[in-house]
Amino acid sequence: MKPTLLVLAAGMGSRYGSLKQLDAFGPTGETIIDYSVYDAIKAGFGKIVFIVRESFKKEIQDIFSKRFGDRIELQFITQELDKVPEFFTLPPERQKPWGTAHAVLMGAEVIDEPFGVINADDYYGVNSYKTLAEFLTNDTSEDYAVVSYFLKNTLSEHGTVNRGVCYDDGTGNLSKIVERLKIKKVEGGGAFDDNGNEQFLENNTLVSMNMFGFKPNFFKYAGEQFNDFLRSRGTEEKSEFFIPLVIDNLINVGVLNVKLLTCDAEWFGVTYKEDKPYVVGRINELINKGVYPADLWT
Repeated sequence: MKPTLLVLAAGMGSRYGSLKQLDAFGPTGETIIDYSVYDAIKAGFGKIVFIVRESFKKEIQDIFSKRFGDRIELQFITQELDKVPEFFTLPPERQKPWGTAHAVLMGAEVIDEPFGVINADDYYGVNSYKTLAEFLTNDTSEDYAVVSYFLKNTLSEHGTVNRGVCYDDGTGNLSKIVERLKIKKVEGGGAFDDNGNEQFLENNTLVSMNMFGFKPNFFKYAGEQFNDFLRSRGTEEKSEFFIPLVIDNLINVGVLNVKLLTCDAEWFGVTYKEDKPYVVGRINELINKGVYPADLWT
């Protein structure tokens, strides 16, 4: 059975200023998603599941179904604030989405096989999909995986970013992963605020860019943790249920291992509008090197 790729595309692009999922970066209007799906198909993924918002589901569905719907199976699932367990009453003032782990939970409707997770606005590189597909196809354990990158290659010149900092246990598995918010680029690495104290991260710190490999049991574990999260933090106006939180909890209780995968792929992405010229330039470089055709789907 071929693995599935779940694409987190429900973000509203508040820092970017528009729906970056649909912004053009390639010479014939290609989005970053187009290049991700192209790489995923070549790597051996058999289905793409988009997690989107109801407000722009039809637009995304129409565009991408037309572009590559004849090449791979597509599913479009929505993430909304009210998609919560029956026991929980949604606070009327809540506007912020529940976070990346909640978004992945939405995929339980259509995923029964090993699956990868990516962000819609991140370019992960050809070899990252090969590495992830190989793990999902050949690993018969219940273990998960994260594809890691060096922090220095994931920071923006134009503002702060959130990253999952990865810690190696010495055997190639994660010992923990911690979501660090609002990391700014500084000399020699990045810095973030930790309860009033500025903490420094070196350039070669391994971080997650939300490229994960999961088995179907993720939905059970994450669902149980989401219930606990809602009970303890559901009334907080801006609390978020992150993927690293779920993984870290599973590691701590010894339920499974999370393999720390590395590859020679280069990451780039768009957090801010000012990031766009750099990304366009990098894609043009890849086209000139023959990695991609100038017109991706024809």
